[in-house]
This record gives sequence, C-alpha cells and structure tokens, in this order.
Amino acid sequence: MSRTESQRALYGDVLGGVTTFFTMAYIVIVNPSILSTAGTGMPFSGVLTATVLVASSMTLVMGLYARLPFAVAPGMGLNAFFAFTIVLQDKVPWQTALGMVFWSGVLFLAVSLTPLRERIALAIPAALRQAAAAGIGLLLTFIGLRNAGVVVADPATIVRMGTLDHRAVFLVLGLLVAAVLIRRNNPLAFLTAIFSVTALAWAFGFAAAPDRLVSKPDFSSALFALDMRGALRLALLPAIFAILFTDLFDSLSTFIGVSNAAQLTDADGRPINLRRGLIVDALATLTSGLAGTSPGTAYVESIAGIRMGARTGRASVVTALCFVPCFFLAPLAAAVPGYATAPVLVIVGVSMFQSIAALDFSSLEDALPAFVTVVIIPLTLSITQGILWGFVLHAALYAVAGRRKEIGPTLWLLAALSTGLLIEASRR
Repeated sequence: MSRTESQRALYGDVLGGVTTFFTMAYIVIVNPSILSTAGTGMPFSGVLTATVLVASSMTLVMGLYARLPFAVAPGMGLNAFFAFTIVLQDKVPWQTALGMVFWSGVLFLAVSLTPLRERIALAIPAALRQAAAAGIGLLLTFIGLRNAGVVVADPATIVRMGTLDHRAVFLVLGLLVAAVLIRRNNPLAFLTAIFSVTALAWAFGFAAAPDRLVSKPDFSSALFALDMRGALRLALLPAIFAILFTDLFDSLSTFIGVSNAAQLTDADGRPINLRRGLIVDALATLTSGLAGTSPGTAYVESIAGIRMGARTGRASVVTALCFVPCFFLAPLAAAVPGYATAPVLVIVGVSMFQSIAALDFSSLEDALPAFVTVVIIPLTLSITQGILWGFVLHAALYAVAGRRKEIGPTLWLLAALSTGLLIEASRR
C-alpha cells in the first residue's frame, strides 16, 4: 500500500469511527432511561456510567483484538427484556438480574470458544431468528408508545389508547425529525430527534432543564453490584438461556449481515475474524453484568461508519475514544424526559420488524412457530417465552408434517430443553 493509500485508509477509519459513534450515541441516553424505569430500582447515573464503560472498553477491544470496525454497546431489545420481563414482571432484584447477565456471558464465551457455536448457529432455523427479531421490534415499539402515553393499561381490554397530550405530539414530531434525517443518511438522526423533543419540553415547561451539564462518573451505585450466587437459581435458568440465545442470534446476524454488505469477508464468503468478534461480543455481555447494565452486543449501526470508509479496527478505536466524554454527561442525560426517547424506540422497532419480510408463510410448519414467536414476545413482554415456544412448535410441527429428518440432534435437544423450561416457568 502506497503512502497516499495508507493516508486515505486512515482518514476513512477516523471518519467512519466518528460516524459510527454518532449513529449509536443515542444508547447513552436510551439505555439508562429503559433500565431505570419506574419500579426497577436501578440508578440512572450508575447505568449511564455502566453503558459508557461497556461501549468504550468493548469497542476498544473489538478494534485491538478482533481488528473489526464494529462498535459494541448494551443492546436494544435485551435492555427491555432485562427491565420489563426479568426485573418488573418476574420480580427479580436488579442485582440478581445483573448476575444472570454475567452467567449468560460466561456461557456465550464458552460457546464462542468451542465448535458448539457453529452447531447451535446451524441448528436454529432461520425463520425463528427472523421471528425473534421481529417480535423484539414489536416489543420496543410497544414500550415507545407506552412511554408517549399513546397506549395505557386497561383492566377490561388489557390495553387501550391513552389520553393524547403533549407526549403524543412530541412523539410525532420526533418521528418526523428522525425520518427526514434518516432519509438524508444523517448520522445524527436519533440524537437530533431526542434533543429536539427535549428542548421543546424544557421550553414549554413540561420537563425541567438540568442545573448543570456535567458531573463525575458514578462508579459506586451499579458497578460490581451483581448477585452471582442468587442468579444461579433453577427458576432463572430459562431467562439466562433466553439472554444467551438472543445475544447469539443478534451477534451472528450483525456480523454476517454487516460483513456481507460491506464485503468484509474471506474467499469463502465468511465474515473475517468472526470467531474473535464473537469472543469480544461474549466478553461484552460478561462485562455488562459486572459494570451494571444489560448485555452488550455488536451494533448494526456500524454499517454507517463502514460506508464512510471504516475498514479496520482503527475505526473502532476512534469510536471507543468518542464515548469517553459521555462519562461526564449524566445530569444532561437525566434531564431528558422518557417520551423524548419514544421516537427512537419506535424507529428501531420498525427496523427490527423488517426481518419478518424474509419469513416463508407458504408452509404451516415454518409459518406457525415463527408467527407464535413474533406474537408471544410483545404480548408477554418476554423474549424468553417467544423463543422457547418457537423451538417446541418447530420441532413438533416438522415431526407431524413428515419432515423429521430435517431436524438435527441439536435442535431436538433445544426443543426438549425448551419444553422443560416452559413447564418449570408455568409452576412459578
């Protein structure tokens, strides 16, 4: 490579790394907003510090060890599962839930270091992976609409339309701002939507502006607060496996999809450094439990930076450094009202729901398990239930449809395990 080409490559990595940061910086506000929602007991400042700690450190490791231009941060979908299903619905103390994240990271790391990773990846039907993503998209959209007051609980009809007030108006405004900027491929689309709504809320008195903009990082309230021993209860095993499988799906989908789109593949069409990338992803989940947040994972938004020229791990190093100033922005982030993040949740939900277009509805044995997975996740606020029912129905329907030979031993094992976990969950 000539000096000129080397300089162009360096410029592309720097520009791409900064672009990736701006496309995913919304997570610094959205993640603590979701995890510290009313009732969880998690400290906003502690979760924000944990979010930045995971994003900066694991993205740096992705760049230096895996040498890939992928950024890492607590994942959307898994944060909702952590807060609404594990902590609020199942009434698991948040410290214990962090222990569950840690152990799922340990399992993920073990899977990534052995051939078991490929066996599990090949055994899981593509339809169920796509259905899980679509179901999570619906769940995020539901949470966004709830935060904006568009839907509320109702004892007779379960949910109904809420009273439309300033929150609904701000939701529509935020959606319009984000949509316009996304159409222009502006990496600041989500941040602009959040801060536009926040500024209007401050201006009209619907929310209070912060007394100060910066503060010291909070390394005391969530860091190392996990309960490892309490997380090993048998009743919590289904949720631990749900975190593992969802994280594995998300990681494989991101690495394979983004690598193919960006032509970061080897001669056989496999993503380069896939094994190292998955190891870093597993370490991110493990580290998240220690730091005090929901599981970390590689971000699909990395494709924005790759399109701007990011090709090597140097881009991830740049992205990691961009996250460092966010350690000091807790007062500003805490002053962002919950409904300001609703447009982001809805749009991210839409992007995840797009995977449903790849589902094959021509055969019932493929369509029904996928459909049930998509529906159960938002209706039960549980990714666990959706994935487990998907495994069970897929194996059972293929067996009765005369396609038993298409089900490998690993999938039979997953279906049997899912049946046991569902029965155990029903007894609680």
